[in-house]
Amino acid sequence: MSCYFSKRKEGEKLQDDTSATKRKKIRQSKKERLYAPDKKLGGLSEVEVMKLMVPDLLEEHLDIIFVGINPGLVSAYRGHHYSGNNNHFWPLLFESGLISEPLTWQNDYKCLQYKIGMTNIVSRTTRSAAELTNSEIRSGKSSIVEMIKKLNPLVVCFNGKGIYEVFSGKKKCEIGQQENIFNSAVYVMPSTSGLVTQYPRKEDKLVFFQQLKELRDRLKKQTKND
Repeated sequence: MSCYFSKRKEGEKLQDDTSATKRKKIRQSKKERLYAPDKKLGGLSEVEVMKLMVPDLLEEHLDIIFVGINPGLVSAYRGHHYSGNNNHFWPLLFESGLISEPLTWQNDYKCLQYKIGMTNIVSRTTRSAAELTNSEIRSGKSSIVEMIKKLNPLVVCFNGKGIYEVFSGKKKCEIGQQENIFNSAVYVMPSTSGLVTQYPRKEDKLVFFQQLKELRDRLKKQTKND
């Protein structure tokens, strides 16, 4: 065998060893982060917070049920919906006229007074929705369908286009009204997270909440006339 090929193999082995070391360090760093106390989570570790859940806010015949994908770490730690510091959900709910008083994640339960509920496709808390298994998502989709059938809300609103695509199995969907599920209208809006690149500002998302209000008001009027 020539010296060229011999040296090449030695170089390849060195590169493989370096890559393996990097991967090992990444795994170790991830493990340390999972078990380390986090100030943002009240000194709890991510592993501890992942055992917590956010309770659904649901009852029969609501005007709107908002559907998320699953609780994030901050929402699970606080035990309330849309409680991340960069989430625009609560101010938009008020500014659009869907509710008549400003609410925050701390009193999310008051939404039921306005006939607005909240749930998630999957109840398990994760750092990222990418950590959810296909089995969890399939099971969660079935649960959402059964929930809609049982509770019969006027409108089901998916908080995020990607969430509806996961739910419906469609690779692409447009923002706005979709096909009904049973007797419930379906509306899809951009995620209220401040991390969404296409609609990063609260002002960018207000129009979608206003459209949701128009849909709700129109359907309520139709129901009243019927």
